Amino acid sequence: MPGTEVEDLLRRLAPQVLGAVVRRYGHFDTADDATQEALLAAATRWPKDGLPDNPLGWLITVASRRLTDLLRAEQARQRREDTVARWMPPGQWSAPAADRPAAESDDTLILLFMCCHPSLSPASQIALTLRAVGGLTTAEIARAFLVPEATMTRRITRAKRSVKDSGIPFAIPSGPERAGRLGVVLHVLYLIFNEGYASTSGPNLQRVELSAEAIRLTRTVHRLLPDDGEVTGLLALMVLTDARRPARTGPDGSPIPMAEQDRSRWDAAAVAEGVALITGALPRGTIGPYQLQAAIAAIHDEAPSAEATDWPQITALYELLMRISDNPVVALNHAVAVAMSRGPRAGLGLLDPLAADGRIADDHRLHAVRAHLLEMAGDRGAARECYREAARRTTSLPRQRYLHARAARLADGHTGP
Repeated sequence: MPGTEVEDLLRRLAPQVLGAVVRRYGHFDTADDATQEALLAAATRWPKDGLPDNPLGWLITVASRRLTDLLRAEQARQRREDTVARWMPPGQWSAPAADRPAAESDDTLILLFMCCHPSLSPASQIALTLRAVGGLTTAEIARAFLVPEATMTRRITRAKRSVKDSGIPFAIPSGPERAGRLGVVLHVLYLIFNEGYASTSGPNLQRVELSAEAIRLTRTVHRLLPDDGEVTGLLALMVLTDARRPARTGPDGSPIPMAEQDRSRWDAAAVAEGVALITGALPRGTIGPYQLQAAIAAIHDEAPSAEATDWPQITALYELLMRISDNPVVALNHAVAVAMSRGPRAGLGLLDPLAADGRIADDHRLHAVRAHLLEMAGDRGAARECYREAARRTTSLPRQRYLHARAARLADGHTGP
């Protein structure tokens, strides 16, 4: 079996293995270490020896044995009575044997809830989710977020310790707690997607592997909770947004605004899937922010051009979104939609309150939008200065090049796209 196929298989099986081991023994932090060692053993042996008859059972067995070794080593370092007190004798086990494949769906969702525990910081939630549920190695996560591997190792170690110390039961929370925790899970998945779709720093505008992983994990949640409107809305939003990826950058990696993208390069199959998802979700009941954002994305994706886009409907949807979400980025996007439907001066008038909002006042996006609307209004000098200000504030190198190019184009007197 080729190594890449083994790698894909191991990534799919990783959360099931970890879930089965944690379900049996607890010890989330040590179980993760044991699972990683089992995955490493499989990655080494399977390409040479072939797949075992039951790959999942093989991994769970190896991870369980390794966990036993690790816990025994821990016993040697700690007082025996403290460690023994944390063990449950085999005769008292009520759950199935560790090497018996556990329910994939339950374990994956439980792991997601554990990794997105509110006691963890968003950065720790993301790192732990990618490690425990996504199956990425610490080195892969560190590369994705452009931090040293040692830094990511410490972050993940602290997160696992926090989960362990919190005493979270290995179970799906119930009632209002479940709804709140699911909201955190969706938020973390959306953060992962956004970092992959529009990287906040580094040499590349996009990190395809991150956005792809976020979509894969969200598909898993959607498979487990198909009737949840916001889960469906988030998946639709990701799919519809990612459909534009092939046309988002030029040959040199610079961003191309949506209005200037070659829409024939958008992924038509993904657009159709996203539209079908959000069309099916909207009539089901209470509409949440992900469903509204997906509806906006669907209007963009179905429009043949920027000029033919239904901007009044997008404006109305953003106004609905602003009623349920106090998010300055939503307000910024609403200003753009207003400018497109009512004229640039109308949009510019909505930016002044945002300039006083500390959450976005220093964000390059506010200055880039102001520059764009000033350019639309014909104020080339002010637009040029705003583009330069936006370039100074972004940490993304492709975006810096793009914004400087827009400013230079205005200085040269060029009027074309």
